[in-house]
Amino acid sequence: MREMKIAVCMGLAGAGPCLFSACDSGGGGASVEASGEFADDLSFMKEHTQIVILQDGDGDAAVAVAPAYQGRVMTSTFDHKAGPSFGWINRPVIEKGFLSDEEKKGKLEEHIYIFGGEERFWLGPEGGQYAIFFKPGTKFEFTDWTTPAAIDTDAFELVEQTDASATFKHSTELINHSGTKFSVGIDRTVKLISKEETSKLLSVELGEGLRMVGYETDNKITNTGSDAWTPETGLLSIWMLGMYNPSPGTTVVIPFKAGSDTDLGPKVNDTYFGKVPAEYLKVEDDVLFFKGDGTRRGKIGTSPQRSKGIAGSYDSAGMVLNIVTYNVQDAPNGFVNSMWEQQEEPYAGDVINSYNDGSPEPGADPLGPFYELETSSPAAALKPGEAMQHIQRTFHIQGSEELLNPIAKQLLGVELKEIKDSL
Repeated sequence: MREMKIAVCMGLAGAGPCLFSACDSGGGGASVEASGEFADDLSFMKEHTQIVILQDGDGDAAVAVAPAYQGRVMTSTFDHKAGPSFGWINRPVIEKGFLSDEEKKGKLEEHIYIFGGEERFWLGPEGGQYAIFFKPGTKFEFTDWTTPAAIDTDAFELVEQTDASATFKHSTELINHSGTKFSVGIDRTVKLISKEETSKLLSVELGEGLRMVGYETDNKITNTGSDAWTPETGLLSIWMLGMYNPSPGTTVVIPFKAGSDTDLGPKVNDTYFGKVPAEYLKVEDDVLFFKGDGTRRGKIGTSPQRSKGIAGSYDSAGMVLNIVTYNVQDAPNGFVNSMWEQQEEPYAGDVINSYNDGSPEPGADPLGPFYELETSSPAAALKPGEAMQHIQRTFHIQGSEELLNPIAKQLLGVELKEIKDSL
């Protein structure tokens, strides 16, 4: 294991947790001499926070991870010298750093620090009577929506590091909308996945003409309190969200199990923030297409009964196929429901979500813009000392459409032309 270099933080009273030293990159030092988007993003982020770089030997692929932002994957690339940056980076918020309560008034930082990053650790549910984003006595409205510090401003401790992986831990206490308190231990490992391993994991051929980066995050929550977590008082779930750069030519693709609504439930939940219009969402018998252009706020979800354990998107301009998978597991207590309402079925939530950013309310600026692919663990009914694990894998594969098309067909069930012509 490489020797870890953890800088001493000088905290500012009332300003939240401090940032790590910007001088230590951690991990294998990726070059920033070239002008690629990843190199530029990396150079910027290292001016403001510690960044751990994961690389596999002399390979070109790289993943940038920020301990101060909950061990989130900020961005990745298949070419650390001159390649694109796949994660959306919110430079103004990172540049400002953490604000005091007075400075936050009237700003989005009252609700969330949107640092960006293409895969972050979150916890659910967001809305409903067991929500952890709405304090007891508040309304399910944007003005009362607040992201818990554990998944917003708390730094995760970097406890182990190799060239291709980094492990973090954290502990926190939460209270949900119904007043239930949770003591939670968090463990998270980010690991780079090689091209050869990707080919085996996805059971696809990745020829010489394809470039890619892939990584896995292994996430675990533990009940560190003395009381069991029960459905009657609220449960938590592990929730992974990826924020990607939008473009007019980006389309989200989620394959799902065909069948009647009576047997499997609705094909899609498209009412999170108001019904998604037809020009942004197309639903067929076993697949849906959703715009990832960052021009209109909307969110969709796929139920565990419908899910095939995979989601993706295609950027036709960059010729990049993005694939997200997760560990499908039994869910005896269902999946938490994050709808912003008093819920009749608090454990009938979705397992895969996609979000397209836009203005949250009339006259307001968008949060990004960006688009997201998200996966969730089952609801965690844990006794003291018990844990739940959720593993998500993300792959970005770039190449000619001739080479990408059979991969899209095999993994997502559709050809690239159908994706491009869908919306």
